[in-house]
Parts: sequence; C-alpha cells; structure tokens
Amino acid sequence: MAMRMLVLGAGALGGYFGGRAMQRGLEVAFLVRPARAAALARDGLRIRSIHGDLDTPIATLVEATPGFDVVLLSCKAYDLDAAIGAIRPAVEAGACVLPVLNGLSHIDRLNAAFGADRVWGGLAKCAATLRPDGTVQHLNDWHWLTFGQQDGAMDGRASAFAAALGQAPGLVAEAVPDIRRRMWEKLVHLGTVAAGTVLMRASVGEIVRAGGRGFLLALLERNAAIAAANGFPMSPGFMDSYRAMFSDAASAYTASMLRDLEAGGRTEAEHILGFLTDAARAAGVPEDLHAAALLHARAHDQRQEAKRLP
Repeated sequence: MAMRMLVLGAGALGGYFGGRAMQRGLEVAFLVRPARAAALARDGLRIRSIHGDLDTPIATLVEATPGFDVVLLSCKAYDLDAAIGAIRPAVEAGACVLPVLNGLSHIDRLNAAFGADRVWGGLAKCAATLRPDGTVQHLNDWHWLTFGQQDGAMDGRASAFAAALGQAPGLVAEAVPDIRRRMWEKLVHLGTVAAGTVLMRASVGEIVRAGGRGFLLALLERNAAIAAANGFPMSPGFMDSYRAMFSDAASAYTASMLRDLEAGGRTEAEHILGFLTDAARAAGVPEDLHAAALLHARAHDQRQEAKRLP
C-alpha cells in the first residue's frame, strides 16, 4: 500500500515536494484554504523546474482527517500556531510531522503539541517561489529533503518514507540519524545569509563587491561559535565551503527573508534573527551584528503596520 502524505498548503515548498511525491507514487493530499482549493480544482498543481515540469490534478482538503503516515509542514514560522491546530486531527490519529521550517525554535513548540516521538527534524534545500498565478517556480537545481527522528533512532518510519520518495532528479530524500546536527549546520548558513542580506538589503555578491566580505565572514564565524556552544561544532570542511560562498563577488544569493521584506510581506525575523541574537548572548558570542539585523527587520515591520511602505 502506498504511503499517504498530507501537505499543509500548496505553496512553494509544499507544492514542489508534494508534487514530486505524487510522481513517486505516494498518495498525497494538500490541506489548503477554500480559495486555494478552488483555484487548484480549476488549474491543478503546476510546477516549472529544470528537473521537469508537472501539471496535474490534485486532492485537496480544507480540514485535516485521519489516515496519513506523514504530514509535511512547510508553513512560515509566524503561522505555526495556526498550523498546529490545522494538522492536529491527522497527527493525533498517528501521523508523524515532518517540518521543514527554517531555524530550530519550532521544534520545541511542535514537541509540546504532539510529543517528540511524533515530530521529526527536517530540512529542505530547495529554492522555489509561488508565482502570482499559482504556479510553483523552482529557482535552481536544489532538490533535497533530509529528515530523521530527533533522538537519532532509525526505527524504520523515517527510512520507509525516504525509500518511498527515493533519490532521483527532482527530489532526493534521505533519512539520517544526525538531523539535529544538520539543522544546526543549516542555521549557521541561513543565519549568515539572512542577517547579512537583510541588514545590507543586497545580495552576497553585492555586499562582497562593496567591501563587505569581512562582515559576512564575521557573521559566519559567530554563527558557528553559537552552534559549537550548543554542542554542534562545524567541521573544517563545512566552514571552508561557506567561507568560499560568502566571498563570491559574483553571487546573486539572497535570503528568502530579504525577498519577503522587499515584497512588503511578513518575515521570520523573530524566529531566525531573534533566536540567534538570544543564543549569541547566552553563548557569550558578540551579538551586535545579529541584533542590528533584527532591529532592521523589526523597524520594517513597524513601517508596514503603519502602512508607510512604498
């Protein structure tokens, strides 16, 4: 029997991974709001990607039901409380939660809601966006979904899900015993690009060309020190790779947080930059760069609330 997967939303990541899961033979339903359900009933799910386009009808729900093996949670951090309520019927009936939110603080909230045995750690390396017409646009060749049980056990549930998704162009899924370490690695990377590009309102390459290579590398080193203080030191190979990334004067790389900010939308600043500012303080790491980026994002939110954005 095919594994059954419930995807919360049909946005960029949810739409992309859910669509690829359907191609692999999983039974997938998308939990969406009524207006999105109507649009999907009319247009189907549309993905545009270098790994192959997809146009397909999909099953949608406006309320979660029992009967799923895994719930893919790809909401923004500021929508987490509503998401927990929405997926509760599926999780309490036995589904595991696979969150691919940025950062780490959502794990404690999900554990409190459902119990750590039902909540996997997870991370997505996939750049995608939702076009105004509802099409999921895959932005580059990133197509990795990595997950595992928080305690490192490999009791078969996560491994079975990874095997069902498989490893092929368009989606490479992997169950791992060290998901906590990998999530810290992603936070070191994400915390650097988010703080740097948000504070400077520029891409990595633009910052480097403006003379900001040292600024980006200082952020990277501080994030690595925060991770080490929490028991997850970064390997020399990891640091060398990301020093090179944040030294690339030709890079157009920006954080999704910057794209959200420039679009006048809500950001995950508290979830990422707020977490790192607090974690730096607790670890005895200088917090001034993180705090400045957080203040920048908060000031943007104030302008947005006052309807003073251009």
